[in-house]
Amino acid sequence: MSIEPDLSTIAALIGEPARAAILSALMGGQALPASELAYRAQITPQTASSHLHKLVEGGLLSMTTTGRHRYYRLKNAEVGHALEALAIIAPLPQRKLRHESAELQAMRFARTCYDHLAGSLGVAITEALLHQGILESKGDDFEVTPHGLQWLPTWGIEIETLHKSRRALARPCLDWSERRYHLAGVLGAMIANKLFERKWIVRVPEGRTIQLTEVGREQLRCELGINLASTPESEI
Repeated sequence: MSIEPDLSTIAALIGEPARAAILSALMGGQALPASELAYRAQITPQTASSHLHKLVEGGLLSMTTTGRHRYYRLKNAEVGHALEALAIIAPLPQRKLRHESAELQAMRFARTCYDHLAGSLGVAITEALLHQGILESKGDDFEVTPHGLQWLPTWGIEIETLHKSRRALARPCLDWSERRYHLAGVLGAMIANKLFERKWIVRVPEGRTIQLTEVGREQLRCELGINLASTPESEI
């Protein structure tokens, strides 16, 4: 009898194409209704219901009920981190249509990875925080420096709030499209939230791609020294 974790059970859950599509649709960190997930996976609502039940039972998704509607999201940050890690070794789809190539380019530029930022934008912000001495690498994690403790409140991030979370404070997450690290953990999530609140970034409907606004591009240049080219999509 094996005493190792049963990887085959999770692999079987993720390995079914429709369930993999559902999990990918939820990588943006938002809760979505069953009907939307059925549409994203290109399956019937009845088939989606069966898959969603298995994913909830398997501990990969959580479900909440609002009125007559059921909403699903990834169970926790660990599930999102595991899916992002699998994307590192997964082959990219062979896109041939022009609009599909544009969608992939936009996702490579900026997207959400559960509740934090990924893609070129996420990596650029992380590297700027390291370069300016706000973060530093310590073993397998990032740590907030004394300078960072002074800087974070200027962005409305309270240090006490960070330490109340049970999640890792600042963790490197290997980006599947950039092959470099972006910032995960509770600090990564809070920085992403601040950028959304300030309208520096906005969500693209029906997916986890995000757009950098003109204001956001200018403010990131001024505050963190980040010089990014325009987003693949038209700027806002």
